[in-house]
Amino acid sequence: MESKIVVVGAGYAGILTAKKVAKKFKKLNKKDVSITIIDRNPFHTMLTELHEVAACRVDEDSIKISLKRVFAGRNVDVKLDTVDSIDFDKKCVNGVNEKYDYDYLVIAAGSKPTDFGIKGVKENAFMLWSFEDAVVLRDRIQEMFRRASVETNLEEKKRLLTFHVIGAGFTGVEMVGELAEFVPILCDKYEIDRSLVTLVNADGLSRTVPNLDESISRKVERRLNKMGVDLLLNNFVQEVGPDFVSTKSGDRITKHATGTVIWAAGIEGSDITTAVTKQIKGGGRGRVQVDKYLRSVDKDNVFVVGDNMFFICEGEERPVPQVVENAEQSADVAAHNIVSAVTGQGEMESYTHKNHGFMVCIGGRYGVASVGTVNKKFSLPSFLAMFSKHFINIVYFVQVLGWNKIFSYIKHEFFTIRNCRSFVGGHFSNRTPSFLLVLLRVWLGCVWLFEGIMKVVEGWFNAPKLTGFFGGASAWFNSIINPGAAADGVTAATGAAAEGAAAAADAVTAATGAAAGGAGEAAQAVGTALMNFDFLGLIQVILVSGKALAESTLADLAVKLNIPLMNWFVDNVILSSDSMQVFMQGFIVIAEILIGLALIGGLFTFPASLFSIILQFMFVCTTGLYLNSIWMVFAGIAVLIGAGRTFGLDYYVMPWLKKKWKKIGFVKRLYIYHD
Repeated sequence: MESKIVVVGAGYAGILTAKKVAKKFKKLNKKDVSITIIDRNPFHTMLTELHEVAACRVDEDSIKISLKRVFAGRNVDVKLDTVDSIDFDKKCVNGVNEKYDYDYLVIAAGSKPTDFGIKGVKENAFMLWSFEDAVVLRDRIQEMFRRASVETNLEEKKRLLTFHVIGAGFTGVEMVGELAEFVPILCDKYEIDRSLVTLVNADGLSRTVPNLDESISRKVERRLNKMGVDLLLNNFVQEVGPDFVSTKSGDRITKHATGTVIWAAGIEGSDITTAVTKQIKGGGRGRVQVDKYLRSVDKDNVFVVGDNMFFICEGEERPVPQVVENAEQSADVAAHNIVSAVTGQGEMESYTHKNHGFMVCIGGRYGVASVGTVNKKFSLPSFLAMFSKHFINIVYFVQVLGWNKIFSYIKHEFFTIRNCRSFVGGHFSNRTPSFLLVLLRVWLGCVWLFEGIMKVVEGWFNAPKLTGFFGGASAWFNSIINPGAAADGVTAATGAAAEGAAAAADAVTAATGAAAGGAGEAAQAVGTALMNFDFLGLIQVILVSGKALAESTLADLAVKLNIPLMNWFVDNVILSSDSMQVFMQGFIVIAEILIGLALIGGLFTFPASLFSIILQFMFVCTTGLYLNSIWMVFAGIAVLIGAGRTFGLDYYVMPWLKKKWKKIGFVKRLYIYHD
């Protein structure tokens, strides 16, 4: 008989629970289980990144993750519906569109902002708790600047440019910090004096982000002050009007003129979980009381995860916090226990929340963090705090949408960031138009094509030449860095180089002189050793000149990486027989010609450029490279990404291939594609 599992909500906890349950049943090869996840949106929203969209740092699509893609190739049925009630006796979830019977239910419906019953909040304040909220607020902020730019009344202009962010917790601080970073950009765009803009962060508490140590809170406050934010702490909001907000400090009530009020003062359970707590035991603010296995204390076939669970861990005084880390950890435990309940196998796991710290970003360039083990936390400086925040996001994306989302996140946060608003100062952000790389790409391709054709003319398909190709070069380098052994080394090089004389077009063996003139001239080879650095016997970096340093040009300077592992591979594999040499020579020739043609035509530019870099690395490790040829390495790096999309066949081929590629079953399932 089929077991039906229904997950209500596709937030952080819901989406992970559904994926983990599906994965576990797949490993057990248990096919008589159906998993349904219900959400009113076709996408999962990164709630922790809403402020970035609201303050126009990233595109709105960057915080959306398609549910269809998340569950592609998995035994999870995604239903777009709004749940309005749950009948626990009949084991049925009632949605607007249809009903969903279940054997096991997971409540992961998330939270919503709470207004604490304060007058005017619902009507006049802008929330920040959904994708729609972020988009509406982004448009509102820019609308205020547009209106202010044409307003002639100075007092009205100032009011329009006054923004109150209510709540100095994580969401409020991150929102006002992001807004403070965005304001100078808007002032410049709309030609508004920055002194006319007022930013206020208000809260009834005595300090910002009380989850952090007091010393870190002070850092946050100093940063906000530096960015031009006025902190209105110890002030409780009494009312929000269409053009004002009233706060109370002690017995004093103050009415503040404002253009926009952004509400980030707290959350409560979603509508459905609030309704559920009237049927099963709740714990306040729409949270459901659970046992140590994350089951409702009233219904052992109902699991509750993430923001919806009310659970006090052993030894703690407060319930687990409503944060992403709790969502991830509870999803893992719930998934294990659901599988155990369905199969009747294995022991159920008890839930213990492990708090590894908190991170807060004040705009895109500055952050604070308190991280560590459960019992020991330490603060991080700004750069490392921001790095940690991005790293943790990526860890989450690995679980949800793998490479696809990681690529998208890195692209939006670093490579296409607006106005240099990243913690690396925007240095990675794209600025060079790709069409400027076309000539470099074509020229690099022509050089590779020429090298390949010349090797064909020189007979690389017919006779072994690599002994002289590699041996002569090594002997030449040795004659310079080890002058005492020069006579024997260069003499030995002569015979080897004679075999590969014609191959010297792109080999350092040309510098011996042996290739052209034989032993007499080779014995007179001179040069200057500029660097001979050996790192623990793992790699030796050699830089030499074929002439006295004062007479040298770039064409005389050569570099080589002497790597024992590569030398072993050359001696024992490539040079193991004449037939192997001819095979490797043919491979090199074909590779050079194909790389050249691909780069000239702008077709498969990424693999062609990557192969170009690999070949150059092989040459550096075997024969060495003249410095006047090493530009090819840097050119390969420069045209590695996107250079074939301008005046190249990749413009037509890559979109077609990507469309076909991501339709393949295992590709969708493993998320090894990007848009």
